[in-house]
Amino acid sequence: MTTTGEVHRAAAGGPWWWERRLAAVLDVGLAVASAVECAVEGVPFAHKAGLPVWVGIVFGVLTGSTLVLRRRWPIAVVLVSVAVTPAQMGLLLTVVGLYSLAASELPRRIIGALACMSFLGTLIVSVVRVQQDAATHTDTFQVASWAVPFLAVTTAIGVTAPPLLLGMYVGARRRLMESLTERNESLERELGLLAERAEERAEWARGEERTRIAREMHDVVAHRVSLMVVHAAALQAVARKDPEKAVKNAALVGDMGRQALTELREMLGVLRAGEPAPERTAVPLAAVGMAAAAAASRAEEPGAEVDGPSLAEVEELVEQSRAAGMVVEMTVEGRVRAYAASVEQTAYRVVQEALTNVHKHAAGAKTYVRLAHRGAEVAMQVENEAPPSLSEAGVAGLPSGGNGLVGMKERVAGLGGVFVSGPTDAGGYRVSAVLPAA
Repeated sequence: MTTTGEVHRAAAGGPWWWERRLAAVLDVGLAVASAVECAVEGVPFAHKAGLPVWVGIVFGVLTGSTLVLRRRWPIAVVLVSVAVTPAQMGLLLTVVGLYSLAASELPRRIIGALACMSFLGTLIVSVVRVQQDAATHTDTFQVASWAVPFLAVTTAIGVTAPPLLLGMYVGARRRLMESLTERNESLERELGLLAERAEERAEWARGEERTRIAREMHDVVAHRVSLMVVHAAALQAVARKDPEKAVKNAALVGDMGRQALTELREMLGVLRAGEPAPERTAVPLAAVGMAAAAAASRAEEPGAEVDGPSLAEVEELVEQSRAAGMVVEMTVEGRVRAYAASVEQTAYRVVQEALTNVHKHAAGAKTYVRLAHRGAEVAMQVENEAPPSLSEAGVAGLPSGGNGLVGMKERVAGLGGVFVSGPTDAGGYRVSAVLPAA
């Protein structure tokens, strides 16, 4: 920033210290006008000082030419104007110099000191000139005693005050515009950062939603299809030996398939209900941020789950596994009561996935399902004994993607619960989870 408060920009193309060519042309024009004025006023100064006329002209030209430095060195211009004030020259130099000084970024005390010097110099010269003019015309009219100081003060104020006040106004306005420009650029940068953060938050929310949907789809499909495969294997084994049991297994397979289709339709219906409109229009930044925040809050909120099963349906789930040939014992401890939908659904899914894993990896093993209702939490445990033999364990040929335990752990951790799983000393497997009641 220069002394006049103007910021140099690389895009400007002015010579030397000017940022624009127009400013250079203006300053050069003012310097030429001031040089001509001072040269003309240098002639009577040379006569009074007893100097050759060409000396006064050259002195006036050099003095007026200093106005070209008003943007770079306004102090020097004002000092030159104060110095030549006794020679009664440089009116344009004084006026423009004071304006440039007041519009600069110099400290106010320096501007005030130089303005006072210029005012005093102009006042003294004005007093001298008024007295000389009064003495010259004493034969024509009589000048009152108060007229000399009045005219001198009026002249000094008229020469120094207007350019000084105008320069202060222009300087303050320029600084205000620069401040507003910087603030606008800062706001643009902040808006850009907010837009990036909104996009990142929206992307995170979409990722969380995809993970939740994938987990829900796995829980819906894996258990039903696993039971269907188990019943199909049993149907194949008894089709010729026991037709009545084969018909019963076939009916169970049909029921399982219909239940799986029903749950899949419900899931797809929820997904389609949240699809965006085909026509996409421009959305303001504030709307993007609000939508991203809403999506993220829905992803973070434990209760924001798709409507699903509850703890009351766990017994039916166990009966389905029994119908598939699994020996299951279920015990319930504590007083049965209702919980939040997300808690009941998560508890159901944990038991469901644990039973599915028993069908996959420990077919024929006896299984124990325990539910415990406590004061501030609900606990569930699914434990199976060692399968009768390794050949029976994988008789159904069910594939495993390795996502079941991961999904259960994510569900329980999302509600602030504790999930533990692992083999038992007896060769079986245990899955335990504890969920907060609220």
